Amino acid sequence: MNYFDTLVELSMFFFLSLAVLYCMRKVGYAIGLVDKPNARKLHQGSVPLVGGISICITLLFFLYVNANEFLFPGLFACCISTLVIIGAVDDRFDISYKLRMGVQAVLTLVMIHYTGFKLTHIGNALGFGVWAFPDIVDTVVTLFAVIGAINAFNMVDGIDGLLGGLTMVVLASLGVVFYAHGSPHLAYLSCVFVVILLPFVLFNLGYFGKVRKVFMGDAGSMMIGFTVIWILIGGTQPAHGHYVIRPVTALWLIAVPLIDMMAIMIRRVRKGHSPFHPDREHFHHIMQRIGFTPREALVVICLVQVFYSSIGLLGEYLDIPEYIMFYTIVACFLFHTYWMTHSFKMAKIVRKWKRLEGEGELAQEIS
Repeated sequence: MNYFDTLVELSMFFFLSLAVLYCMRKVGYAIGLVDKPNARKLHQGSVPLVGGISICITLLFFLYVNANEFLFPGLFACCISTLVIIGAVDDRFDISYKLRMGVQAVLTLVMIHYTGFKLTHIGNALGFGVWAFPDIVDTVVTLFAVIGAINAFNMVDGIDGLLGGLTMVVLASLGVVFYAHGSPHLAYLSCVFVVILLPFVLFNLGYFGKVRKVFMGDAGSMMIGFTVIWILIGGTQPAHGHYVIRPVTALWLIAVPLIDMMAIMIRRVRKGHSPFHPDREHFHHIMQRIGFTPREALVVICLVQVFYSSIGLLGEYLDIPEYIMFYTIVACFLFHTYWMTHSFKMAKIVRKWKRLEGEGELAQEIS
């Protein structure tokens, strides 16, 4: 396919995603699949939770017309469809997180059984040689990795544009590294996903009017997390040929969702709460409390992910030793956790920079 044909096809998927989103908004209102404001959700009015369903429909069409280009497209389509259905039911009726995680676990085991993809090694991340997992252990590690990734992307879906923006950065980074390593089909899949996501981000941010706003919903966040982690597993593990990305690079490419999830779960456990207990202590919540507007927080967090992704890509390109890359991202995690725990210090810096008042009261609130 030449560049002109590629551009035409990408344009087609953009407008198809746009049209599906526009139509699904009305379906969302008709069946009551809407998000209503509450103590944790501060938006105005009811907003359709159809972003994930719309993206899934467009992605399924892409997989259908390009089925010969990918491994196991039918199985993958069935898995994301199941996740979207469960997510939509959760969005509508608020089902137990245990049921959601049970479905995620079953689908992960199905993927492992029929595709052979699983996390068999982590490379030389620790500096003591390549560390390969024994049989059975690799399945358990894969299970935790997939469920963790799904919930990491679910947890960042807290302000307009954030989940879509972060996912676009992650997938664009994956597209770059796949193209550089001679995997054009995976690079094209990443590119198409970015194009499909763009209309949702525009709707989500209100660029088509606030009355036409849509949210992603658990249906979308679970599908995105599942898709990203399986692209990473396929790119970092030698199940059907040589892997093209070092495992440690994958950590950098999804650094913000991963680090935020780990930090928030540790903080919840330290407070005696369930790690799945909802609250307003995520990265995006704290960014707003220290003085950033939601739009500013969106830009800053996406730029942080661009920074992490750039380091990961440079490490891959320059072939920096894996253990250096691994211990560096561990240091970033510790730094992130420290500043989120002591965010009142950052609040003083931000408010001084923005020349706002009330540092004392805000610092007391955050601490």
